[in-house]
Amino acid sequence: MPDVEGSVPPKDHGEAESGPCKPETSAPTQEDKSGPTDPAPCLTEPVNEASTLSNETEMRPDLHMDEKTVPPSSVEGKVKETMHNAFWDHLKEQLSASPPDFSCALELLKEIKEILLSLLLPRQNRLRSEIEEALDMDFLKQEAEHGGLDVPYLSKYILNMMTLLCAPVRDEEVQKLENIADPVRLLRGIFQVLGLMKMDMVNYTIQSLQPRLQEHSIQYERAKFQELLNKQPGLLDHTTKWLTQAAADLTTPPPSCPDTPDASGVAGTSSREAINSPEPVSPAMVLSQGFLNLLLWDPENEEFPETLLTDRTRLQELESQLHQLTILASVLLVASSFSGSVLFGSPQFVDKLKRITKSLMEEFNSRPEEAMLTVSEQVSQEIHQSLKNMGLAALSNDNTASLIGQLQNIAKKENCVRSVIDQRIHLFLKCCLVLGVQRSLLDLPGGLTLIETELAELGQKFVSLTHHNQQVFGPYYTEILQSLISPAQALETKVESP
Repeated sequence: MPDVEGSVPPKDHGEAESGPCKPETSAPTQEDKSGPTDPAPCLTEPVNEASTLSNETEMRPDLHMDEKTVPPSSVEGKVKETMHNAFWDHLKEQLSASPPDFSCALELLKEIKEILLSLLLPRQNRLRSEIEEALDMDFLKQEAEHGGLDVPYLSKYILNMMTLLCAPVRDEEVQKLENIADPVRLLRGIFQVLGLMKMDMVNYTIQSLQPRLQEHSIQYERAKFQELLNKQPGLLDHTTKWLTQAAADLTTPPPSCPDTPDASGVAGTSSREAINSPEPVSPAMVLSQGFLNLLLWDPENEEFPETLLTDRTRLQELESQLHQLTILASVLLVASSFSGSVLFGSPQFVDKLKRITKSLMEEFNSRPEEAMLTVSEQVSQEIHQSLKNMGLAALSNDNTASLIGQLQNIAKKENCVRSVIDQRIHLFLKCCLVLGVQRSLLDLPGGLTLIETELAELGQKFVSLTHHNQQVFGPYYTEILQSLISPAQALETKVESP
């Protein structure tokens, strides 16, 4: 049986029936969903379970189960293969004996029957009755006791039923089984394909339930939070302070980066105009700014918004991803200014520089200077070798030294290229909240085009998280923002909520 893993486990099929004749199978395992580290369990625990599940479906619209693949050369792979082979060899010995022993075959047929029944929709009563009759275990046991169990006939019936029930994507696998004459090989193949069909049904169920699950979770989370708010009237104090700071940030332009060689070609007029936009402040703008501020949150600051405690771990992960993309884009920008469009017109070359930089991201967090020294040397060597391979002039000694120096400077937080790239990514995320990810990708700020794929992933996760949070806590945000923004300033009257 193939192993599968995913975020939602399928229905259990007869685990209590485990015995020596049953093939070794692995149930789907849930992905790790670490809870927030905030020291306020009295607030997070009542809503954490619903929030976790709904956020999984919101942030992963393509949520589905996949077959778990174990490398055959690994210890787990070797043990699993040995156990599976032992079962099927044992089944072959039993069926080849004289008289044949059908004990393991009956156990296998029982599990196959349960899987087939689990694939049926509630309205498929006729097929349910047909399967119950064709695979009546009491009747099959009587036949086995008299040595008349027709395994090939039953296998053929099961194949026909699989043809009716399988998704189109499984047609080819089922058709291949029809060409197998050996009864044991055929049963093994049937069992494997049924495992895939179980995953197909679970994925169909997940997709069907997503809208209702999200809606139920939104109402449930909000009701639980309201219960806590009724008991603790000051529960929104940190949230109010968070939004107040966001409103103040919108009226205070960020410090501009001085025009230095490092920043040449990075900061553009359009981005500065967007950041310092003079348009009136609206509730949606304040909330967007507030969400962006969470990506810069000081981990030592315990005044985290109460409405986002269950999302704190996810926000920290997004902050880490943003930091990595800032370093990556900065390295690519500096490198491109020395090697020109010829090298950076090659996707293979750009991907190689990305791999070099990404491989050192973990080391960068603890030892930024050492990490950037290694990056600068490897990037410089890669540019030199690539120019040589293309028959182009190599970098001069002065340019090589300048390239290495500028790359090493990226380790400094105050580095201008790094600062402007960071501002640009935040600007992109702000646009994502307003326009959506796809529209924001059409007009990326300068210096970010080479990390478009990575930005799209970051933007989608950020938008999904904030959208769900707004749906749950929109009424509370609206009430707070109405007290912060005067009617003359506000362009919108409420924050999005269902």
